[in-house]
Amino acid sequence: MVQPQHQQTHLSPPDPLAPAMLLGAGFAFLAISFFVFGVDNTPPEWGRSWMIRPLIITPLAGATGGAVYHFLDRLRAKGKINGNLALILSLIIYVVGLWMGIVLGLAGTMWD
Repeated sequence: MVQPQHQQTHLSPPDPLAPAMLLGAGFAFLAISFFVFGVDNTPPEWGRSWMIRPLIITPLAGATGGAVYHFLDRLRAKGKINGNLALILSLIIYVVGLWMGIVLGLAGTMWD
């Protein structure tokens, strides 16, 4: 049996970025919803549409954290970073980004 001299390697297409970002944004939306929709009496100085800013900013921060996880996972898959390090670093970056998104979203309302 003759072995071919040049074997072609088939690279799998990269995973899409959108699912990781949507998952990160979904968790962030659930986290901020706990705070925003849990308010019973809103002071009049907050305005009528005070909920819009936290419900936009926090999921954007979560989506950014999801994108960071995706890119670090790609580095792990290529062997450029340890898998455990990538996971721990992704988790730390996501939690810090989520915290910053919650603070920025609720600044001037519930955060004061």
